[in-house]
Amino acid sequence: MKKHSFFYRNGLSIFFLSIFIITLGLQAYFGWKEHNQELEEEHAAHVAFTAYLQSGHFISATFENFQSEFLQMALYVVLTVGLRQVGSAESKKLDEPEDVDREPRAHLKAPGPVKKGGWILKLYSNSLSIVFFILFFFSWGMHLYGSWQDYNNEQLIKGQPAESLASFITEPLFWFETFQNWQSEFLSVASIVILTIFLRQKGSPESKPVDAPHMETGK
Repeated sequence: MKKHSFFYRNGLSIFFLSIFIITLGLQAYFGWKEHNQELEEEHAAHVAFTAYLQSGHFISATFENFQSEFLQMALYVVLTVGLRQVGSAESKKLDEPEDVDREPRAHLKAPGPVKKGGWILKLYSNSLSIVFFILFFFSWGMHLYGSWQDYNNEQLIKGQPAESLASFITEPLFWFETFQNWQSEFLSVASIVILTIFLRQKGSPESKPVDAPHMETGK
Protein backbone atom coordinates (compact mmCIF):
# COMPACT_ATOMS: atom_id res chain seq x y z
CA MET A 1 0.00 0.00 0.00
CA LYS A 2 1.31 3.43 -0.95
CA LYS A 3 2.44 5.50 2.03
CA HIS A 4 1.00 9.02 1.96
CA SER A 5 2.26 12.06 3.84
CA PHE A 6 0.48 13.31 6.95
CA PHE A 7 -0.80 16.38 5.08
CA TYR A 8 -2.11 14.30 2.18
CA ARG A 9 -4.03 12.07 4.61
CA ASN A 10 -5.39 15.00 6.64
CA GLY A 11 -5.43 17.86 4.13
CA LEU A 12 -9.12 18.74 4.44
CA SER A 13 -9.14 19.03 8.22
CA ILE A 14 -5.78 20.86 8.30
CA PHE A 15 -6.93 23.37 5.68
CA PHE A 16 -10.27 24.15 7.27
CA LEU A 17 -8.96 24.27 10.84
CA SER A 18 -6.19 26.60 9.67
CA ILE A 19 -8.51 29.06 7.93
CA PHE A 20 -10.90 28.80 10.90
CA ILE A 21 -8.15 29.94 13.30
CA ILE A 22 -7.04 32.70 10.93
CA THR A 23 -10.54 34.06 10.33
CA LEU A 24 -11.47 33.81 14.02
CA GLY A 25 -8.36 35.85 14.83
CA LEU A 26 -9.28 38.45 12.21
CA GLN A 27 -12.85 38.56 13.50
CA ALA A 28 -11.54 39.18 17.02
CA TYR A 29 -9.17 41.93 15.85
CA PHE A 30 -11.66 43.84 13.74
CA GLY A 31 -14.44 43.26 16.27
CA TRP A 32 -12.19 44.82 18.92
CA LYS A 33 -11.51 47.83 16.69
CA GLU A 34 -15.21 48.26 15.91
CA HIS A 35 -16.19 47.87 19.58
CA ASN A 36 -13.69 50.53 20.63
CA GLN A 37 -15.08 52.87 17.97
CA GLU A 38 -18.55 52.34 19.40
CA LEU A 39 -17.24 53.02 22.92
CA GLU A 40 -15.51 56.17 21.70
CA GLU A 41 -18.77 57.44 20.20
CA GLU A 42 -20.39 56.94 23.60
CA HIS A 43 -17.44 58.73 25.29
CA ALA A 44 -16.53 55.55 27.13
CA ALA A 45 -13.04 54.16 27.74
CA HIS A 46 -11.47 51.77 25.25
CA VAL A 47 -10.97 48.14 26.24
CA ALA A 48 -7.75 46.15 25.83
CA PHE A 49 -7.71 43.30 23.32
CA THR A 50 -7.43 40.66 26.05
CA ALA A 51 -10.44 42.18 27.85
CA TYR A 52 -12.37 42.27 24.58
CA LEU A 53 -11.93 38.49 24.15
CA GLN A 54 -13.91 38.05 27.38
CA SER A 55 -16.55 40.62 26.51
CA GLY A 56 -20.17 39.99 25.60
CA HIS A 57 -19.57 41.64 22.23
CA PHE A 58 -17.01 39.00 21.18
CA ILE A 59 -18.74 36.03 22.83
CA SER A 60 -22.10 36.89 21.30
CA ALA A 61 -20.74 37.43 17.78
CA THR A 62 -18.68 34.23 17.88
CA PHE A 63 -21.24 31.81 19.28
CA GLU A 64 -24.07 33.40 17.28
CA ASN A 65 -22.37 31.91 14.22
CA PHE A 66 -21.27 28.65 15.85
CA GLN A 67 -24.76 27.71 17.00
CA SER A 68 -26.34 28.06 13.57
CA GLU A 69 -23.62 25.92 12.00
CA PHE A 70 -24.01 23.15 14.57
CA LEU A 71 -27.81 23.26 14.27
CA GLN A 72 -27.48 22.96 10.50
CA MET A 73 -25.21 19.93 10.75
CA ALA A 74 -27.27 18.25 13.49
CA LEU A 75 -30.50 18.52 11.50
CA TYR A 76 -28.76 17.52 8.28
CA VAL A 77 -27.31 14.36 9.85
CA VAL A 78 -30.65 13.37 11.42
CA LEU A 79 -33.01 14.28 8.58
CA THR A 80 -30.98 12.55 5.87
CA VAL A 81 -31.65 9.26 7.69
CA GLY A 82 -35.30 9.25 6.69
CA LEU A 83 -35.94 12.02 4.15
CA ARG A 84 -35.11 11.77 0.45
CA GLN A 85 -34.64 14.13 -2.48
CA VAL A 86 -34.87 12.50 -5.87
CA GLY A 87 -31.82 13.25 -8.02
CA SER A 88 -29.75 14.84 -5.22
CA ALA A 89 -26.20 13.73 -4.52
CA GLU A 90 -26.89 14.50 -0.85
CA SER A 91 -29.76 12.02 -0.53
CA LYS A 92 -29.87 8.29 -0.02
CA LYS A 93 -31.39 6.36 -2.90
CA LEU A 94 -35.18 6.12 -2.93
CA ASP A 95 -35.52 2.34 -2.67
CA GLU A 96 -32.12 0.63 -2.72
CA PRO A 97 -30.49 -0.40 0.59
CA GLU A 98 -27.52 1.72 1.69
CA ASP A 99 -24.34 0.69 3.51
CA VAL A 100 -25.05 3.24 6.24
CA ASP A 101 -28.29 1.42 7.15
CA ARG A 102 -26.77 -2.01 7.69
CA GLU A 103 -26.60 -3.40 11.20
CA PRO A 104 -23.11 -3.01 12.69
CA ARG A 105 -21.13 -6.19 13.22
CA ALA A 106 -18.09 -6.73 15.39
CA HIS A 107 -15.01 -7.52 13.33
CA LEU A 108 -11.27 -7.15 13.81
CA LYS A 109 -11.04 -3.51 12.66
CA ALA A 110 -14.43 -2.37 14.02
CA PRO A 111 -14.41 0.58 16.48
CA GLY A 112 -14.34 -0.33 20.17
CA PRO A 113 -18.01 0.51 20.88
CA VAL A 114 -19.12 -1.87 18.10
CA LYS A 115 -17.21 -4.72 19.75
CA LYS A 116 -18.71 -3.91 23.15
CA GLY A 117 -22.31 -3.84 21.91
CA GLY A 118 -25.34 -3.07 24.11
CA TRP A 119 -26.10 0.50 25.15
CA ILE A 120 -22.58 1.60 24.27
CA LEU A 121 -23.14 0.54 20.67
CA LYS A 122 -26.57 2.22 20.66
CA LEU A 123 -25.03 5.46 21.87
CA TYR A 124 -22.16 5.20 19.38
CA SER A 125 -24.64 4.54 16.55
CA ASN A 126 -26.11 8.01 17.15
CA SER A 127 -22.97 9.75 18.43
CA LEU A 128 -22.55 12.13 15.48
CA SER A 129 -25.98 13.76 15.86
CA ILE A 130 -25.74 13.72 19.67
CA VAL A 131 -22.45 15.63 19.66
CA PHE A 132 -23.71 18.14 17.09
CA PHE A 133 -26.83 18.82 19.20
CA ILE A 134 -24.70 19.21 22.37
CA LEU A 135 -22.46 21.69 20.53
CA PHE A 136 -25.54 23.53 19.27
CA PHE A 137 -27.15 23.91 22.70
CA PHE A 138 -23.83 24.94 24.27
CA SER A 139 -23.25 27.54 21.52
CA TRP A 140 -26.83 28.80 21.79
CA GLY A 141 -26.38 29.25 25.54
CA MET A 142 -23.08 31.09 25.05
CA HIS A 143 -24.66 33.33 22.41
CA LEU A 144 -27.47 34.14 24.84
CA TYR A 145 -24.98 34.88 27.62
CA GLY A 146 -22.73 37.02 25.43
CA SER A 147 -25.61 38.96 23.91
CA TRP A 148 -27.04 39.60 27.38
CA GLN A 149 -23.69 40.83 28.70
CA ASP A 150 -23.18 43.09 25.67
CA TYR A 151 -26.69 44.50 25.99
CA ASN A 152 -26.21 45.28 29.68
CA ASN A 153 -22.84 46.88 28.97
CA GLU A 154 -24.56 49.22 26.50
CA GLN A 155 -27.25 49.93 29.08
CA LEU A 156 -24.59 50.81 31.64
CA ILE A 157 -22.84 53.20 29.24
CA LYS A 158 -26.17 54.93 28.53
CA GLY A 159 -26.98 55.19 32.23
CA GLN A 160 -29.87 52.72 31.91
CA PRO A 161 -30.64 49.85 34.31
CA ALA A 162 -29.39 46.37 33.48
CA GLU A 163 -31.83 43.61 32.55
CA SER A 164 -32.04 40.14 34.05
CA LEU A 165 -31.34 37.16 31.81
CA ALA A 166 -34.98 36.07 32.06
CA SER A 167 -36.08 39.50 30.85
CA PHE A 168 -33.45 39.75 28.11
CA ILE A 169 -34.42 36.43 26.52
CA THR A 170 -37.74 38.03 25.52
CA GLU A 171 -35.99 40.90 23.74
CA PRO A 172 -36.43 41.05 19.93
CA LEU A 173 -32.68 41.74 19.55
CA PHE A 174 -31.63 38.29 20.72
CA TRP A 175 -34.13 36.46 18.53
CA PHE A 176 -33.27 38.66 15.54
CA GLU A 177 -29.62 37.67 15.94
CA THR A 178 -30.64 34.02 16.27
CA PHE A 179 -32.99 33.70 13.32
CA GLN A 180 -30.88 35.74 10.90
CA ASN A 181 -28.24 33.04 11.26
CA TRP A 182 -30.55 30.04 11.25
CA GLN A 183 -32.31 31.00 8.03
CA SER A 184 -29.02 31.39 6.15
CA GLU A 185 -27.89 27.91 7.21
CA PHE A 186 -31.16 26.32 6.14
CA LEU A 187 -30.87 28.07 2.78
CA SER A 188 -27.32 26.74 2.28
CA VAL A 189 -28.43 23.16 2.99
CA ALA A 190 -31.40 23.48 0.65
CA SER A 191 -29.04 24.88 -2.00
CA ILE A 192 -26.63 21.94 -1.98
CA VAL A 193 -29.46 19.40 -1.83
CA ILE A 194 -31.23 20.92 -4.85
CA LEU A 195 -28.27 22.14 -6.93
CA THR A 196 -26.55 18.74 -6.86
CA ILE A 197 -29.51 17.38 -8.82
CA PHE A 198 -28.50 19.34 -11.91
CA LEU A 199 -24.95 20.65 -11.37
CA ARG A 200 -21.66 18.75 -11.09
CA GLN A 201 -18.13 19.18 -9.77
CA LYS A 202 -15.74 16.63 -11.21
CA GLY A 203 -13.70 14.90 -8.52
CA SER A 204 -15.81 16.08 -5.55
CA PRO A 205 -17.47 13.47 -3.31
CA GLU A 206 -20.27 16.01 -2.81
CA SER A 207 -21.23 15.72 -6.50
CA LYS A 208 -22.62 12.93 -8.64
CA PRO A 209 -20.41 11.75 -11.52
CA VAL A 210 -20.46 14.28 -14.35
CA ASP A 211 -22.23 11.87 -16.72
CA ALA A 212 -24.86 10.75 -14.17
CA PRO A 213 -28.52 11.38 -15.12
CA HIS A 214 -30.20 14.28 -13.31
CA MET A 215 -32.77 12.04 -11.65
CA GLU A 216 -30.22 9.54 -10.38
CA THR A 217 -30.30 9.84 -6.60
CA GLY A 218 -27.16 9.58 -4.47
CA LYS A 219 -23.51 9.67 -5.44
